[in-house]
Amino acid sequence: MTKAFPIDQFRGTQLTRVRRTQRNFSVFCAIGFAGFLPLGITGCGNKPPAPAAPVVQVVTVSPQDVPIYTEWVGSLDGYVNAQIRAQVTGYLLAQDYVEGSEVKKGDLLFEIDPRPFQAVLDQARGKLAQDEAQYGKTQLDVKRYTPLAGQNAISQQELDDAVQANLSAEAAVKADQAAVETASLNLGFTRIAAPIDGVAGLAQAQIGDLLGPTSGVLTTVSTINPIKVYFSVSEQAYLAYRRQYTNTAERATHEQGLELQLILADGLPYSLPGKFYFAGREVNSTTGTLLVAGLFPNPDGILRPGQFARIRAKTELRTGALVVPQRAVNELQGSFQVAVVDTQNKVHLTPVTAGAQVGSNWIIEKGLHHGDRVVAEGTLKVREGLTVDPQPFPASTQTNALASNQPGGK
Repeated sequence: MTKAFPIDQFRGTQLTRVRRTQRNFSVFCAIGFAGFLPLGITGCGNKPPAPAAPVVQVVTVSPQDVPIYTEWVGSLDGYVNAQIRAQVTGYLLAQDYVEGSEVKKGDLLFEIDPRPFQAVLDQARGKLAQDEAQYGKTQLDVKRYTPLAGQNAISQQELDDAVQANLSAEAAVKADQAAVETASLNLGFTRIAAPIDGVAGLAQAQIGDLLGPTSGVLTTVSTINPIKVYFSVSEQAYLAYRRQYTNTAERATHEQGLELQLILADGLPYSLPGKFYFAGREVNSTTGTLLVAGLFPNPDGILRPGQFARIRAKTELRTGALVVPQRAVNELQGSFQVAVVDTQNKVHLTPVTAGAQVGSNWIIEKGLHHGDRVVAEGTLKVREGLTVDPQPFPASTQTNALASNQPGGK
């Protein structure tokens, strides 16, 4: 026998089914199933809003005068490097300077045992005195024999012998004087003094060593104020420079006014500017470079020979150059392009020819015009024809990028 189903329970079951169906339909509308959208299902709600145009930062290109700086790697050396050597043979008695200290011209550096040289000098002086006495006698003989020979009191042969003896004695005196001078010089060489003002280096000999002209360098004294810096420029750069300044007077004026900047090993610039000193005689056939020297004042002795540094100089002033940040330039397989925003705020990818780098900026030789707006920040967001929301690139950022290429910038 079939049992009757209560009507209230039936109604409750139907109500549950209806609510479940409504919930599933709401979920369906929330998901927005893509397969049905093309069929015109619009009963789920309003259309989603169009995506906003991406925000980019643009820089407006305008002509400006840009100094072009070139860098080289250089090494420092003393303005004068005097190698101190022994000029006589003898034993080293004393070292009279502190290694690494500043010395003045004439300051005593080393002393060689002077006694053997003093003895030679005394002997030469004794020989000179002896020969001078003999010379005095021969002079008297000539003076006495001359009138006697005129009176035929003595023969002409005796007078001739007296004259020749006098000449021989005079020559001996002159030889003795030269020997005394030589012995005196050798005695003076036992006191080795600084020939220039500068900084004295490490002593290469010890007390008691037997020194001589072939013993090698005892030490080196270097003048470091001013100090030289040597660097090499390429043959191509040298030729370009000479073609730029063909007039000798104009080139000399430029070289005199050319300022060099020294960037030390810690990346900080040296506080005092340098100047051009000279260019070498020849181009190195092995490296294809020309040696150039500059001079830097060094009153505090911060710079020392042997230091390595980077040398910067303003080699050119580019007038009317169009400059954009390097981040705005995309490079692909040797070609360059930038994103230009037109008056309708649409992006156009434009090929350009990039020139010299100026700090963190790039000079554009071809492809841009005055007034073009170039995307400097947000280049990864853009594509050809995309509408963007352009905002001005911070002026301080571009100014700092140019300043980083000036003397004193990092």
